Amino acid sequence: MIVRTLDEIAGTDGEVRSENWTSRRFLLKRDGMGFSMHDTVIHANTETHMWYAHHLEAVYCIEGEGEIEVVDTGEVHPIRAGTLYALDQHDKHCLRAHTRMRMVCVFNPPLTGSEVHDENGIYPLEEDEPRQATAWRWPRRSPSPTGPRNDRRNVSHGFSDE
Repeated sequence: MIVRTLDEIAGTDGEVRSENWTSRRFLLKRDGMGFSMHDTVIHANTETHMWYAHHLEAVYCIEGEGEIEVVDTGEVHPIRAGTLYALDQHDKHCLRAHTRMRMVCVFNPPLTGSEVHDENGIYPLEEDEPRQATAWRWPRRSPSPTGPRNDRRNVSHGFSDE
């Protein structure tokens, strides 16, 4: 299980900043989940042109107001807390933040962590890097003096520590 808090990520290399946004990257490619998940703040009164040519992205707004424009069609959609948009066609888009916006962003394939948009608004497709898994085993427990039936630590969860 992976458990992380925003406080643990803030101020580390898991917090990536650009002129228009700050992204706190909770899950990355090395976590082996098949997607990455970020808590991103879009700074007020900014306009960011993006095109995820190599990634699909779903974004859920949890704070603020703005709009997203689909560049190829000129369609404009208002964004406010409670709105989700999914860039399922590698859409070129422009995100305009009227206020500070806080977004939960999910990418597939997952980001590696250090990406920033290039001159075309694209994140590069990073080469595979090995998953940084750590070996972990259930700790061995001493038998309870009252026996296994009354010792909650001896409940089997289908895992073996052998």
